[in-house]
Amino acid sequence: MPARRPLPVLPAVAATAGAVAATTAVAAGLRHVREPERRMRIERSWRVARLTARRAGGLAVTRVRGVGADEARRAELDRRYAIRSATDVAAELGHMKGAMMKAGQILSFVIEGLPDEARSALAVLQADVPPMAPSLAAGVVTTELGAPPEEIFLQWSPEPVAAASIGQVHRAVTRDGRIVAVKVQYPGVDTAIGGDLRNAELLYRMVSGFAFDNLDARAVVDELRARMLEELDYRVEAARQHEFAVRFAGHPFVHVPAVVPELSTRRVLTTEWVDGVTFADMLDTADEARRQRHAEVLFRFAQGSIYRARAFNGDPHPGNFRFHPDGRVSFLDFGMVKRWTDDDVARLWPIIDPLLAGDRAGTVACMADAGFIRPDHGIDADRVWDYVSAPYVPYLTPTFTFSPDFTRDSLRHLVDVRGPNADVIAAVDMPVAFVVLDRVVWGLCAMLGRLGATNAWRGILAEYRSDGPPATPLGEDEARWWTQQGRAQHDDAARLAEAEPAPTPWGQS
Repeated sequence: MPARRPLPVLPAVAATAGAVAATTAVAAGLRHVREPERRMRIERSWRVARLTARRAGGLAVTRVRGVGADEARRAELDRRYAIRSATDVAAELGHMKGAMMKAGQILSFVIEGLPDEARSALAVLQADVPPMAPSLAAGVVTTELGAPPEEIFLQWSPEPVAAASIGQVHRAVTRDGRIVAVKVQYPGVDTAIGGDLRNAELLYRMVSGFAFDNLDARAVVDELRARMLEELDYRVEAARQHEFAVRFAGHPFVHVPAVVPELSTRRVLTTEWVDGVTFADMLDTADEARRQRHAEVLFRFAQGSIYRARAFNGDPHPGNFRFHPDGRVSFLDFGMVKRWTDDDVARLWPIIDPLLAGDRAGTVACMADAGFIRPDHGIDADRVWDYVSAPYVPYLTPTFTFSPDFTRDSLRHLVDVRGPNADVIAAVDMPVAFVVLDRVVWGLCAMLGRLGATNAWRGILAEYRSDGPPATPLGEDEARWWTQQGRAQHDDAARLAEAEPAPTPWGQS
């Protein structure tokens, strides 16, 4: 994963002065704006510009204080800056539903290289956010489904059970007695997100100002913009979730809630209700055996989706899972699904085999063919392989134990633009198509690290990459399920592509 270079001191100071001037001008101009939509767009831009100005100012001070300091002192200054930035970002974005909050959520779980205090500050973005008033939620349901929720449903809970960046979830009972989860989109969030996404440069500055040398901000923002527009239409999410529910129907340890298509529209998504405990509660209450099982299920769901379905959930943060006493895991929220094209497969997959085989020259040659490294890089193949293989260490040995230290150290190895791999980092690039996969890799790695997951990961990966034999008892369970279903593993991607989409919803506005 490429990283951008740290900002020099003088440009950072100039950026701060420019941002302060811009925020002052916006504040003055707002007094004369009467159109509500335009005013909201300007206000959101103002808040992010103000946040960027504060973070740029903090970065400038950090750089000045680090001049002439030893490495330990600079590291401590960077740590303090990261903590202050995370706290500031969480406070500012926590009430900005839409693209800005979604960007903060992505940062909050992907950047495991941050200090613990910074990650804790950002964790609030993964929790519930202030919900909309019950009357507003009821209004959306009425507009979308043609009648108030009390008439549509046998029972309707006006208070939401969860609230996130784009919508909130209510518990209800259908007229035929099914308990369901009803996700209702916030009124006006489509307008807010549209404004956010049109202002790409502001998004670049916001992300860059937060993660000053830890992230390729433009690649993340570009991919985020593409996926975010899809998330606004719950009909798209309904069709995707239906595909995954069909694919995993009756699976021994993976569960995807069924969609209720007749009660789903562009702004309302109704699905089967799921009980179970959250990731945080599971960490606190599960014994070691249960934690290890859940870790393997998370890994298998991700790899099976990537290699067999060629479509995977690109939002693997802890809020999207529910864990059950029988060892199953329910997977929620399919708004950000990434599909592999034939071109994506042709570019990425040939790199993995030589990398796992330790073939240095073959790995680098495939990387050059796929556009992951400049053909004229002139760097020794051993050094390139040592750098790019960091995320694949768990698959280079028969067994491996994930840990938070492994995730943190691996990420720091990849983004240390001032370290010994600076020339490799400068030569390596990541095509935008793989930004979401990178998020899945590190999001999954972070969760497995928190679980202390130990397993034969190389063998499990081979099951999905090359139809290898079952490497664990869960692999045997899944193989028996495939046999019972009469589905050949190598036909799965084609079967999924032919699955019937969710029926066309009624009552949409």
